[in-house]
Amino acid sequence: MTKTAFLFAGQGAQKLGMARDLYETYPIVRETFDTASRILGYDLRSLIDNDVDKLNQTRYTQPAILTTSVAIYRLLSEKGIKPDIVAGLSLGEYSALVASGALTFEEAVALVAKRGEFMETAAPAGTGKMVAVMSTPVEIIEEACEKASDKGYVRPANYNTPTQIVIGGDVEAVNAAVENLKEAGVKRLIPLKVSGPFHTALLKSASEKLAKELEKVTFSDFTIPLVGNTEAQVMNVEEAKILLARQVMEPVRFYESIESMKKLGMTDVIEIGPGKVLSNFMKKIDKTIPTVNVEDKESFELLLKK
Repeated sequence: MTKTAFLFAGQGAQKLGMARDLYETYPIVRETFDTASRILGYDLRSLIDNDVDKLNQTRYTQPAILTTSVAIYRLLSEKGIKPDIVAGLSLGEYSALVASGALTFEEAVALVAKRGEFMETAAPAGTGKMVAVMSTPVEIIEEACEKASDKGYVRPANYNTPTQIVIGGDVEAVNAAVENLKEAGVKRLIPLKVSGPFHTALLKSASEKLAKELEKVTFSDFTIPLVGNTEAQVMNVEEAKILLARQVMEPVRFYESIESMKKLGMTDVIEIGPGKVLSNFMKKIDKTIPTVNVEDKESFELLLKK
C-alpha cells in the first residue's frame, strides 16, 4: 500500500514571484492569497512579486512561504491528491499543521506573522551566525561546539541529513567551533545567509512570546499523523503548543523525522512550497523513496500526469 508524505518547505526557500503562475491560473490559489492579505493587512501577492528586501525579512518571509505552501496544498487536495502523513521544516511545520487539520489557515497565518516578528526581534541581524557542516560525524560536531562554548553559545541547530548539520549561536563562539572543526580535518563548512541564529537558545525570548500567542489558539485533533521537528515523533494535540514554542529555540531533527515517517509506512514524498531543499535532503537521507516537488504550474502539471 502506498503512503504519501507531504513535506512543507521552510524559511530560506523564498523567491521573488513564487507561485505567480498558479495564482493566475487557479481560483483556489488566488483565494488563499486573498485571505492571507486580509488577515495580514497588506497585499502579500504584491510583496512576493515586487519587494525582494521585504520578502527576505523574517516577519514577511514566514507568512509568504506558509501562504504559498497552503495554496499549493489546497490545489493538490482539489485534484484528489492528499497526504497520509505530513511534516515540515521549521516554519513548514505550520503548513503541515494546516494540512493535518490541527490549525485553520487563518490561525496559522496570524501565528506565523507573529512568530516571524518575534524571531526577528529576538536575534537582530548580525547578532548570530549559522554554518552548515558537511560530511562530519555528529559527535565531532557536538564536541567542537562544546570546546567553543567559553566564547559564547554554539550548538547544532539543524540535523538536516546525516551529512549536513548546521551549527548556530553567537558569532564568536560559532567562529571558534569552525576553527575546532578545521583542526579536526573538516573540509566543507558553509556559512548560511540567514537573518538570525534560529533554533538556538539565543531565541529564548521569541519562544516565550510565541508560547503566549499559542495559548490564545485552539488546536483541533489531527486527522493524519504529523511528525514534529523537535522530537521527530508523531505530535499529539495536547503537546502541540509546548512543542511549537520549543521548536524556535531547539534543533530541528529532520533526518530523524524522516526515519519516523518511514516507520509509519511512508512510500513516496511530495515536497510542497518554493524550492527543492527538502527533495535534495531526501536524496541524501534515502534515495530509494521517490520524491517530487510542486512549486509552480510546470511541476504541478507534471505531477498530475503521473
